[in-house]
Amino acid sequence: MAAVARLSTVLIQCPNCNPTTINYLRFSRHINGHKYNFATAAVNNIHRRKSRGSFTITCSASNEPSPSEISSTAKIRSEVLTPFRSVRMFFYLAFIASGSLGGLIAITRLIGALANPSRADEVPEIIRGVGIDFGAVSIFAFLYYQENKAKNAQVARLSREENLSNLKLRLDEKRILPISVFRGIARLVILAGPSTYIAESFKLSEPFTDGLVERGVLVVPFATDGSSPRFEFEETEEKKEINAKRKRLWQLAPVYAAEWAKWIDEQKNLANVTPESPVYLSLRMDGRVRGSGVGYPPWNAFVAQLPPVKGIWSGLLDGMDGRV
Repeated sequence: MAAVARLSTVLIQCPNCNPTTINYLRFSRHINGHKYNFATAAVNNIHRRKSRGSFTITCSASNEPSPSEISSTAKIRSEVLTPFRSVRMFFYLAFIASGSLGGLIAITRLIGALANPSRADEVPEIIRGVGIDFGAVSIFAFLYYQENKAKNAQVARLSREENLSNLKLRLDEKRILPISVFRGIARLVILAGPSTYIAESFKLSEPFTDGLVERGVLVVPFATDGSSPRFEFEETEEKKEINAKRKRLWQLAPVYAAEWAKWIDEQKNLANVTPESPVYLSLRMDGRVRGSGVGYPPWNAFVAQLPPVKGIWSGLLDGMDGRV
């Protein structure tokens, strides 16, 4: 998101001049026959104080989204994943409105029947109709509530995934790329924990290196204790080929640690996981979260369940990565 200019305080020394004209998102001032324009991207509040021929205009602006703000990309992805949800919600609202209107009409008939003794025989039938109408309203209101709840949960999850896709990774000394670049290219496995956890995960992955590389897996190790994990390779002629694959598997490194720590802490909080617990998070080829857990990642399960990225199964099973 582009940064929004911030305008803190503007002091205009203008003795014996007309009041300042302030418009939304911009304001102008005539000083000694000249017009001066001031503008800001978003003005939240304006305070104006007058003291002996001078005006102080204080403006504040911010580009921070509110907690309830959801990116348009997340909303679009939600519509693509569940294209008929909006149709169902529309019909639920239509049925609620129809049932409510029918219930109100039936209530007016019931009042008239109760006020007229000659129509007493109509009361049971009218009451039955009122019960049917308001029963239908209750059912469709419940269905709408559940559908809307599922929609909000899905959009919130997709929004968190979009925030994840904006986090940066260092590919080499010259290239820093967002996670979104790896969509359709690799399956990322994010590890978050102390450096000892990262080192042990590195050792446990060695027997499955070939299978993980064939399935497009790339590991993103994030050391939560601030230490840089060091990976030791046995430099021998026999292990030259496997070391090259292991270096490729563990080539990514997170940058801007504060942003990574914030996102991971939010995920732990949502999953009710203690802040100090080491966790792993696996992504699908399309960037969506496939699975997560506490402890060491199941490298053997990744190899057993994920399809290779080459051959006739490439692309066909990308959306069927399973849950690990």
